[in-house]
Amino acid sequence: MLTTPDNKEHQGVAAQVKALISSNGYAPGDRLPPERELIGKLGVSRGTLRRALDTLEREGAIWRHVGKGTFVASHGETLVSSGIPSLSKQITPVRMMQARVCIEAAIAREAALHASGEAIIRMKLAMDRAEAAPSWHDYETQDDLFHRAIAEAADNILLLALFDQLNQVRRAVAWGSVVRSTQRPPRNHSSFAEHRKIAAAIESRDGAAAYDAMRQHIGSVSNRLFEEN
Repeated sequence: MLTTPDNKEHQGVAAQVKALISSNGYAPGDRLPPERELIGKLGVSRGTLRRALDTLEREGAIWRHVGKGTFVASHGETLVSSGIPSLSKQITPVRMMQARVCIEAAIAREAALHASGEAIIRMKLAMDRAEAAPSWHDYETQDDLFHRAIAEAADNILLLALFDQLNQVRRAVAWGSVVRSTQRPPRNHSSFAEHRKIAAAIESRDGAAAYDAMRQHIGSVSNRLFEEN
């Protein structure tokens, strides 16, 4: 993936938000100032701030509650083992995807059993934003948020921590390995329908269907990444 000036800007703002969390002594569970206050403090646009917050949510540093605000989840990478860089060098992309199938399918089943109404809203919002994404970068951000929303919906902090560590390995293994021939996902991108099938199963409280839908989705992604190239 290419690093553009826009990417650098929101990554820099994400670092500023992390510094603000650290310097102000925010603890896990504390609510951050509202967006308009952060915009003033950091001197950035609303769009740049939101992309930075998307990045931090993907990393597991914050979480957002619809209608209530943004909260600290953990201080940076405290949930992620320092052995992740070493592990990412020892695992192949295919093995990484096999691990995703095992773990994320089980998480989807748990999400169908335990998701709150608010968790389902977060999941569907990320799904809709992924379909409307104007670029592959924005799509990947919302795709990450969709999968993390499902992990949050499972309502099990250990499963969420496992998902975050798996996601860190996934980024390290797959980073820069995908070549895109279009500016954004095509309207018929297969992941869109697969996401909707997963979300529908979770919203219907059908654990078996959610498990199967997630297995099929990750299998489809794996096929596109490693068999078509």
